[in-house]
Amino acid sequence: MSYDKVEQAKKTIIGTKQTVKAIRAGIVTEVIIAQDAEERVVAPALEEAALHGIQVTHVDSREKLGHACGIQVGAAVVAITG
Repeated sequence: MSYDKVEQAKKTIIGTKQTVKAIRAGIVTEVIIAQDAEERVVAPALEEAALHGIQVTHVDSREKLGHACGIQVGAAVVAITG
């Protein structure tokens, strides 16, 4: 499951703006998007991932995604770097 991928990743980037910057820098291997996040929040990351051909995986919960990242709040977008 994708939550496990996030937990096992050596380096993650949390948040839409940081994810977009990392995609442009060429260091992202996969983007994880919470399905319960607002479209306007995740749209920039989805567009940038599509432009660069980066795999996008959807999970069901921002809360669970944030927990998998080790933070106390929900996360809408998380990037896994190589």
